[in-house]
Amino acid sequence: MLMFDPIYIITMILGYVFMFILASTIAPKVASKFSGRFSLYFSMFLLSVLIISSFSLVLFLVIYFLNIKFSLFNLILSVVLINVAVYLISQILIKLLFNAKEDKKLQKIVDEVKEKLGYKGKLIALKASNLPNVFAFGNFIFGKYIAIADSLEKMLDEKELKAVVAHEIGHHMHKDNAVMLLFGIFPSIIYYIGYNLLYYSIKNREKAYLAITGFLIVLFSFIVQILVLAFSRLREYFADLEGAKIGKEAMQSSLVKIHNYYKNNQEEKEEIELNSFKTLFIYAFINFFANPLVSREEIEKVKNEEYSAIEEILSTHPPIPKRLKFIETL
Repeated sequence: MLMFDPIYIITMILGYVFMFILASTIAPKVASKFSGRFSLYFSMFLLSVLIISSFSLVLFLVIYFLNIKFSLFNLILSVVLINVAVYLISQILIKLLFNAKEDKKLQKIVDEVKEKLGYKGKLIALKASNLPNVFAFGNFIFGKYIAIADSLEKMLDEKELKAVVAHEIGHHMHKDNAVMLLFGIFPSIIYYIGYNLLYYSIKNREKAYLAITGFLIVLFSFIVQILVLAFSRLREYFADLEGAKIGKEAMQSSLVKIHNYYKNNQEEKEEIELNSFKTLFIYAFINFFANPLVSREEIEKVKNEEYSAIEEILSTHPPIPKRLKFIETL
């Protein structure tokens, strides 16, 4: 079992330390330098090219320059199959974990928003027992779902609820579940290539350069993971485009309500942060009683709040103030 392997434990600890150091030093400077210089679409294209190129570079290195002692094809196949299996099983677990059941009233809202956005596929609306949130999940095998927490339904007015539903439908329209599954596999494969090089060089007392190369590839996998997190944040902006079609202010005010709720309920915020499925939620990881009405002044106040650059770099979602500013520009 990997969890009991000291090489695995050491590389993971060092990798996360390295990732945190990058997120607190170099990454924010690089991000701020390029922030706002490119369109959303070009930024997504550029990041996808960087991620795929990084993966290809590692493959080229181990195939043409290193005398590898393990089957690269079997390694890649194993990582892909494990990730796909977890992805498929998680679709079943999500419904059980959040006690999500079909709801006719919410189905009517989802169908109305779906028609307005021009989405042709079938979407099943679920009411979940959960902290205030809404999320999209599913696939062509088990069906595609929009799950809305009962607490969030009570918190938002009808137009705000339609806006966040539109955001989640946007994830289905853009096939984000499949896209992020694919891009999430790249750093995993890079990590296990490095891990296997390091493992075999130590266990079989191979040349030192293989151990050094393996360790560097492990660290490089965490750099690629930072790029994947950045790509995930761009996909959230992409989904916000659909929410804004229902109404920019409705989308903004719904985000502000969720933001204020978790800002004033730290224990529940921590519960969201620790949740295994936090990447699904419209709110996740960045610091964010909702008032029944949100004024323009409140939106402006939250829009100008400061946020942690370190937390942003390590998050799947952009901070709420940045999302509010993005929606404002649409």
